[in-house]
Amino acid sequence: MEELFGASIGRGAGRIISAIVQGLARRRINPNVLTVTGVSINVLCGLMFGLGHFFWAGIVLIVANLFDMLDGQVARLTNQVTLFGGFLDSTLDRVSDMAAFVGLMVFYARDTEFHSTVNVLLAGLAMVGSVLVSYASARAESLIPKCDVGFLRRPERVVLLIIGALSTHPSSGSVFANRMPAVLWVLAVGSFWTFAYRVYHTWCELNRIESESRAAAAAQAVSETSQKPPAVQRRADGNGAPQTTADASNADAGRRDAPDITRRVPASR
Repeated sequence: MEELFGASIGRGAGRIISAIVQGLARRRINPNVLTVTGVSINVLCGLMFGLGHFFWAGIVLIVANLFDMLDGQVARLTNQVTLFGGFLDSTLDRVSDMAAFVGLMVFYARDTEFHSTVNVLLAGLAMVGSVLVSYASARAESLIPKCDVGFLRRPERVVLLIIGALSTHPSSGSVFANRMPAVLWVLAVGSFWTFAYRVYHTWCELNRIESESRAAAAAQAVSETSQKPPAVQRRADGNGAPQTTADASNADAGRRDAPDITRRVPASR
């Protein structure tokens, strides 16, 4: 029942997103406009975090990341996929990540009852870790085909921030409320773990590729050596000049066929 319920929610959400994409595509909306709109809403989310409006920041974060899902689909549907569009989307995603974390750092650094140096540090580490994860993936994929390993990618980070934001109710005494500090611990530790794992994965893949290249080069060298004709043996003639085996055989044959002059000379009397 739970699986069927989850699948029904997924199909319903997919239909809603598909309808929005179809509507935007009919209006020929430029995907880059959607990308810039999404990052602008993310900056607004960071501002709301800084002011302490965590619940509404979570709602705004959901809307902002809806735009992040739409721009790529609209680009493919309207044949507006460009290299610059991919670059812009990837670059502005980093701005979106940092906006939320900067807002959290400002909130916990303010002189209020929620002031926490530890949470400021955790938010800063989570921000640095998220940037390192994305950079490691981008740099690695210029050397190897794919590097999206690790459990704390950008979608997971966004979901955790939404959970932390929507659960923040300072007046609530529920064990499930005010989970943002716990979320920051997970983001700070998990981001650096994912970064380290991507570095290790890239190292393993590069070593494998280099080993395969060396093995292929060695096999090619052996193949080329086996295809070379055998070297012709040479030996010196009577005068010390180099002489091939074939030449030597011809000379021997010539000596055998030459008349024996000594037999025709009359003996001295």
